[in-house]
Amino acid sequence: MDTESTYSGYSHYSGRSRGSHRHGERSRDRHKSRSKDSRSEKSVTINTPPAEPLLGDSSVRGEQVQDDNWGETTTAVTGTSEHSLSQEDIVRITKDLEDSVGLDCRRYVTRTVAVILGLLVFLTPLAFLVLPHILWPEKLQSCGTACEGLYISVAFKLLILLLAVWALFFRPARAGLPRVFVFRVLVAVLVFLFVVSYWLFYSVRILDSQDDNYQGIVQYAVSLVDALLFIHYLAVVLLELRQLQPCFSVCVTRSSDGETRHYNLGQLSIQRAALAIIEHYYCDFPIHNPALLSASKSRAAKHLAGLKVYNVDGEFPAGPAEGPGNNAAAGMAQSQSRAMIAAAARRRDTSHNELYYEEAEHERRVRKRRARLVVAVEEAFTHIKRMQEEEPKKAPGDVMDPREAAQAIFPSMARALQKYLRTTKQQHCHSMESIQQHLAFCITNNMTPKAFLESYLTPGPTLQYGKDHWLGRRWTLISEASVTNGLKDGSVFLLKCVDFSLVVTAKKIPYIQMSEEYIDPKSHKFVLRLQSETSV
Repeated sequence: MDTESTYSGYSHYSGRSRGSHRHGERSRDRHKSRSKDSRSEKSVTINTPPAEPLLGDSSVRGEQVQDDNWGETTTAVTGTSEHSLSQEDIVRITKDLEDSVGLDCRRYVTRTVAVILGLLVFLTPLAFLVLPHILWPEKLQSCGTACEGLYISVAFKLLILLLAVWALFFRPARAGLPRVFVFRVLVAVLVFLFVVSYWLFYSVRILDSQDDNYQGIVQYAVSLVDALLFIHYLAVVLLELRQLQPCFSVCVTRSSDGETRHYNLGQLSIQRAALAIIEHYYCDFPIHNPALLSASKSRAAKHLAGLKVYNVDGEFPAGPAEGPGNNAAAGMAQSQSRAMIAAAARRRDTSHNELYYEEAEHERRVRKRRARLVVAVEEAFTHIKRMQEEEPKKAPGDVMDPREAAQAIFPSMARALQKYLRTTKQQHCHSMESIQQHLAFCITNNMTPKAFLESYLTPGPTLQYGKDHWLGRRWTLISEASVTNGLKDGSVFLLKCVDFSLVVTAKKIPYIQMSEEYIDPKSHKFVLRLQSETSV
C-alpha cells in the first residue's frame, strides 16, 4: 500500500535499479517530446551530494513537502557522470570562494605581521651582542666570566620567551572575527614601541660613541629580555586571565523554536562573547530541524484553504479602467477578505481540539515506531557475536570485520529505522553511510542496542552529526553597539545564519553582600514538652 514498507531503497542496488529504470523511461519520453534532434541514449544526471539523506528526499528546507516515495523517485546514476553539480551548487561555491578571499587575506596579513614582529623581538638582543664585535672589536674590554654567565642567562630567557610566545600567540585560529582583538593589538603596539625605543637608545648611546664597556652592553641586552618577559606576562593577564571570572549571565534563544540556554561569561567584547556563544551552541543546543517547524504553518494554511466565499448575486460586469464595475469588484474583494477573517476567527475556537488530537495521534505513531525499532535492533544484534581468541578457527567466509558485520545486520533493521526517522522528521540528519558507520563503531566497541539507538531516539547537539550540517555555516553578528565594546548590563545582539538567529541578552551578575553570624555550639539544648494527652 505505502512505499514505506518497500525495502528496496535500503538494499541499495536492486530496488534502486528498478526505480531508476522506470525513471529513465519517463525521462527519455519527456526528452523526445522536447527535442527532436537529441538521439543519444545517454541522459545527463544531476546527482545529489555524497552525504544526501537516504531516508527520504533531500533535507526539508523551509516549507518544502517531503517526498515519501523516495524509492520510486530516486535519480538514476548513469555512466555519463558521477560527480556532476547543479547550477545552484555552482553559484553557492562561487559565492563562498568570493567571501573567503577577504578572510584569507586578512588572516595571512595578520600572521605575517606577527611573524615579523616576533623576529624583531628575538633578533634584537642578539644584535645588541653581535654588533660591537663587528663594528669596533679592537676597542672592547674583555669581561670574562661575568659576560659568560650573562650569555647563559640571555639564552635561557630567550628560550623561555620563545616557548611562551608560541603557546600564547601562535595557536590555531578558532574563527574569523569581524574586527581586530583590541588587547592583542595593544600588546603588539606596546612591544613594537618598546623595541624601537631600545634601538634608539642603543644607536645614540652605544653605536655613535662606540662604547668599549662590553659588560654594560650585555647587561643592556639582558634588561631588554627581562622587559619582554614582563610584557608577555601582561599579555597573559589581558588575553587569558581577565576573562576567567564570570561577570555576565547571557540568555541565548534560538528564534525558530525558542530553544534557550544560559551561560556565564567574563569581561569580553561583544564579538568574542559571540564566538564563545557559537562554540557553546554547537555543543549544547539540539540540532536545528526545520521540518518540525513546518507543521504549524501547514496547519494554518489548511485552515485557510478550507474556507470558501461564494457570490450569491452573480459576477460583476466588466467595465473600463475607472468604471463602476471595477469599484464594485474591489468592494467585493474587500468583503470577501472580511468574510474569511471572520470565518477564521470563528474556527479558531475549535482549532485547539484539532491540535490536541493531531499531537496525540503523532505521539501514538512515534511510540509505535519506536517500539518496532527497538525490537528490530535488538533482534539484529543477536545475530552477531565477537569471536574469542581461544575459540577454534572458522572458515574464512564466516569471519567478518566490523564493517562487514554492520552491512550484514543492517537490512533487518533498516525498514523500522526508516519509518521512525520519517515519523520524527529526522530523515535529513542521517544518511545511510553515517548509520552504517555508527553501527560498525558500536559493534567494534561492544556497545549494546540501546547505545546504538540513543543517537536516533534523542536528538543530539549539532557537532554529533555530519559536517554538512555545520561546517559551511556562516554567522553574521548584528549589534547596535560596536562589536569591540565590552559586554554591559542589558546588551542585546543577534547571531544570524541562513535558517535562524540566536538572540543573546546579557545581564550582569549582581554584587553579593554576605554577612556572618556565629552560633555557639553549646547553645544547642532542648527540653521535652509533655502534655496530658501525650502518650509516653
